[in-house]
This record gives sequence, C-alpha cells and structure tokens, in this order.
Amino acid sequence: MINFNAMGALETPEFMAERLDKFGGPESYNHYAVGWAWAMDTPFQWTKQVASHWGGTRNGTIVHWPNGIEGKGELRSQFCHIIDVAPTVLEAAGIPEPTMVNGVTQSPIEGTSMRYSFDSADAPERHDLQYFEMFGNRGVYFQGWSAVTKHRTPWELGAIKLPAFDDDVWELYDGTTDYSQAHDLSKEQPDKLHELQRLWLIEATKYNVIPLDDRTAERVNADIAGRPQLIRGDTQVFYPGMIRLSENSVLNIKNKSFSVTAEVVAPEEPLNGTIIAQGGAIGGWSFYTRDGHAKFAYNLLGIQAFIAGTSQPVPAGKHQLRAEFAYDGGGYAKGGTVSLYYDGQKVGEGRGRRPQPPDRPGRAPPGADGAPVGNEKAGTGCCC
Repeated sequence: MINFNAMGALETPEFMAERLDKFGGPESYNHYAVGWAWAMDTPFQWTKQVASHWGGTRNGTIVHWPNGIEGKGELRSQFCHIIDVAPTVLEAAGIPEPTMVNGVTQSPIEGTSMRYSFDSADAPERHDLQYFEMFGNRGVYFQGWSAVTKHRTPWELGAIKLPAFDDDVWELYDGTTDYSQAHDLSKEQPDKLHELQRLWLIEATKYNVIPLDDRTAERVNADIAGRPQLIRGDTQVFYPGMIRLSENSVLNIKNKSFSVTAEVVAPEEPLNGTIIAQGGAIGGWSFYTRDGHAKFAYNLLGIQAFIAGTSQPVPAGKHQLRAEFAYDGGGYAKGGTVSLYYDGQKVGEGRGRRPQPPDRPGRAPPGADGAPVGNEKAGTGCCC
C-alpha cells in the first residue's frame, strides 16, 4: 500500500531486497509490477483501468449448464458484458425481472440475456452497443467497431497534469478484422469515428456518466469530494462480535482528531487483548491492552510503528478506557498527540508522525512494540 499512499519513492531496489524473504507471507501486501500487468493482457493494449481498450476489459467467459445447453465445448463470438449475467440467469431460471424489492421500485436491468446464443453460434448479436469509462478513459463498442481514447495512465500517480477531455486523442478499430485493436483507422475513416463518438456521448448521458471526473483521491475519499457517505454524524457505537467491518461502514477518521471510549471489565490478572483495531499488518491503528497496560499503536504502512502507553495497569473491575488523538492539522498526513485515560484520569501520552494520506487508506495495526494484536474492528461497548 506504500505506492497508493503517495510514498512510492520509498520502494527502492534496496528497500525491496531487504523484504524479499517476506514476499507472499503474512507481512507482505506485494503486487506484481506494471510490466507484468501489461504483459498479462497480451495481445491487447493497456490494462484494467484503461476501460477503453480491450486489454482493460476483455475476458474469457465459461458458461456451464449441462441440462440447458446442447452444444459441448463450443465457442460463441456475440458481444456480451458483465451487465448481461443477471438477465441471463433470470431467463434461464424462468424468473421475471423484479420491478419492486422490499417496496422499492427497481431501475430496469440494462443488460441483455445471453441465452439466445447458447444453442445458436450464428444468432445475430443482440447486445450490439456498450459504452466504457473509468477515470476519464472511455470507449464505445457498436456492431463490431470500437472507438476508444486513453485519458490517463493508471500508474502515473500524484500531482500529474492531465489533458483536457476535449484534447484526448480517439482511436478507431474494426473488431471484425482486428481482434487485438492493432490497427487504428481513425485517420482513414473519420466519419465512422465521429459516428461512434456521438454514440458514446448519447450512452454516457443516458447512464449518468456525464459529467466526467478524472480525479482519483476525490473519488475514493468522500470527505475530499464533499459527497454523501453511508455513515453520517460523528459518533458510532460498536458491540462485541462486530468484526471485520468494511471500511465504508465505519466513520472516516483519517487526517482528523478522534477519540475512542470503551467499557471493559478487567480480571485480577493483567488484561491483554484488542479493544478496537482498524486495519492489519500493512497500516492502521489499534487501541488495546498488553500486560495490563492500555496502549495505542499507529502503524505507518508496515514500515514504522508509533506506540503510546500508560504509566499504570488497568485496575481489576469495570472501567472506562479512552484514547484521544489530537491531529496537528495543516493538511494531510500530519502528526498528532495521543492521550490515554482510565475513568477520566490521564495516564499516558505519546506522539504519532505522518498518518497515511486519505487517497488510499491502509489496512492495519500492530500491537505493543510491533507485536500483532489482530485485525478486528470490535469492542466492548466501544464508542468512537
């Protein structure tokens, strides 16, 4: 996650070599290099974020239905899209498209059933028009032809200057003779290109793709974009058994001050365990106890851990434990001060430096002195 959090400069060959033995293990979150991503899309151009070109979107599909398909081991060349799967399953099962679910009127399914092609390799193509768009990379398929334009390169991160959408260069391919989009016909057939560009604009308007948005951090993080979120307000309560919650189902506390309050019942022996943790070994934070002492750990992308501890152990009995993180402010990825409390009395303090930026949140907390303490988002009557 280092690269996705604007710290890719750390990943030098020396940095990688030091961690080579950890690749593939529980302490790694490694990703294959760009070159491999591109190579695996052979013979097509580009990769998955470049939705315009087939290297970003074209995949083999296997349909298995022994009791419903007469042909065995045959190929079908009619165009289909992921949105065609649901209509296909509904038709095969003889179930009508739902118009209302739990009292809520449903939008019409936009796909086309593939069922018509199962027993007829030569059946005329029914899904003959489809738009594509991702981060400004866009394209359209129509009756074998494709018009495409790459707006941005996926692995160019940070403050890069992107061209205006009107300055993007469109390409034209005849899929009936050019399977891999190798021969650009935009100069030879400009009228055909313009026809498909108009179709893209019509489809994009119809399906709410317009206005185009080529931002990345803003689209990932609702706080930056200013759009509504699933979790609203500034307080959330967790109960025992609430584990492995998705990030979008909890409050976003990145790059801001926050506090965590938990009610615990401590035994006579030293208390050990996780109160609440967000993430895993590759970045995040946790509030926990170790050898009876409450601690707060912040893990910077698995590179460095900042740990604040308490001067005294949690007494036996029922107590309120609290951690307060005061963000320094002044932008993203700044430091902050952690204060720890037992029953309202301050018992510890520490400093954390450079939390992760908000564009690609990390996944993680280590425990005391770097020891793992688990990756649950859970607590006992915990409110943060």
